[in-house]
Amino acid sequence: MGGFDYAVIALVVLVFLTLFAGIKTVPQGYRYTIERFGRYVKTIEPGLNFIVPYFDRIGAKMNVMEQVLDVPTQEVITKDNASVSADAVAFYQVLNPAQAAYQVSNLENALLNLTMTNIRSVMGSMDLDELLSNRDTINDRLLRVVDEAANPWGIKITRVEIKDIAPPTDLVEAMARQMKAEREKRAQVLEAEGSRNAQILRAEGAKQSAILEAEGQREAAYREAEARERLAEAEAKATRMVSEAIAAGDVQAINYFVAQKYTEALAAIGTANNQKIVLMPMEASSLIGSLGGIGAIAREVFGDGQAQASPRRSTPQTGPASNPVENR
Repeated sequence: MGGFDYAVIALVVLVFLTLFAGIKTVPQGYRYTIERFGRYVKTIEPGLNFIVPYFDRIGAKMNVMEQVLDVPTQEVITKDNASVSADAVAFYQVLNPAQAAYQVSNLENALLNLTMTNIRSVMGSMDLDELLSNRDTINDRLLRVVDEAANPWGIKITRVEIKDIAPPTDLVEAMARQMKAEREKRAQVLEAEGSRNAQILRAEGAKQSAILEAEGQREAAYREAEARERLAEAEAKATRMVSEAIAAGDVQAINYFVAQKYTEALAAIGTANNQKIVLMPMEASSLIGSLGGIGAIAREVFGDGQAQASPRRSTPQTGPASNPVENR
């Protein structure tokens, strides 16, 4: 083998080496930076790419997929001097590979320290109660602050989440007692409100009952007065009719009127409870004459106008008779 053959072999090897140095394949999800004599030139995309062999070289292989950064547990002093332990997780994505490669050294460590520092800053500006009850607010503030700080590095912080906040044991026990006291207080308040509402309802029920009872009594009094008024009208009408009959010279009407009052007086005396025995003179002929007048008027009322009542005469007694009336 002569010198020409060696030259050809060397040329072929040089061509292969040149092709190998000038053709670069980038996998999906990555971006490669190209440096020429140590200076950044461009960023090549996924797929088959050609560079100037021997002059250009790959500088940094940047992963542009969203990545997870685990933030370890750290101690945080709150605004009210309470010590708590907190850990978090951050999600970030490289948007500008050149800035991420050349603007910061050790990108992941820089993001980790930046997140930890802002966690202490944000959580340290809040009270313990606010810290435990406003986790979403903490996440939003952390996301805004860390994303703004990492923006010059070509990094987009997509999410920052606080995984756990652990207060000291004695503080947890105190919080449990406070929660129990608050719940007992609310229970007592609800019980008092329920008792007050029940008393109000009972008072309203008694009020409605009194109103209805008063309305019933008023209606009963109104009806009773109306009945008395009608009775008085009837008595007045009856008296007027008797008066007219007397004025017309009807003796039987006079007898009826006198007998009615006489009978009512006897009934009142007989039913009196302040006397046991009543002795009084009474002429039987007078009462019989009155009853005869009542019968004559009744016959006239029922239409027996042609019948003439023959006067009944009784033999007068020589002396007054005494009739005992006993009411036991």
